Amino acid sequence: MQKVSLYPTLAETIQNAKKQPIPAERKAVLEVLISYIQSKLDQGQDVNLNFICTHNSRRSQFSQIWAKTAADLHGIPANCYSGGVEVTAFNDRAVSSLKRSGFRISYKENGSNPIYSVFYSDESDPIIAFSKVFDDPANDALHFAAVMTCDHADENCPFIPGTERRIPVRYEDPKAFDGTDLEAEKYDERSLQIASEMLYVFFQVQMRD
Repeated sequence: MQKVSLYPTLAETIQNAKKQPIPAERKAVLEVLISYIQSKLDQGQDVNLNFICTHNSRRSQFSQIWAKTAADLHGIPANCYSGGVEVTAFNDRAVSSLKRSGFRISYKENGSNPIYSVFYSDESDPIIAFSKVFDDPANDALHFAAVMTCDHADENCPFIPGTERRIPVRYEDPKAFDGTDLEAEKYDERSLQIASEMLYVFFQVQMRD
């Protein structure tokens, strides 16, 4: 992994994420994503990943942020984006979960859809996160893999312009626990699962490169 001065709490979260067991059936799902990334690198082409969920508010945001962090830590050049089919907002429960994980996050007002800058290190460029449709100009890639993080978006978006490869990597929605005693626990659980899987993906790419 790259020598990066991670924030201490985030470094602990990442060590915990790397210890999480990944079932064989999930590794089979992730292998499609690993192979896509590896094929782009082998061809000397840009790796553009667009994580897509209906509202671009929770799972796709987690995925973009953890994928970009994992790619940078493993020295893999990858552009990680996220989008949806509707614009809402980066859910504040998900933002709070990422803060608990150790990311440092600032934001600027943008009506009901704030624009967040997410840092894993004082030396890192910010990961810019806000709710957007998948083809928003902020997702600056003409060709990309559409990584479908929720079943609704996967089943209701039969065609996504610019997609070179459509890769389902679905996650359960922590929204189901909003307003319950388990809310924070379930958001953190989903974030940690995504962290674990994105770290695994880019570790595998690094090992095969």
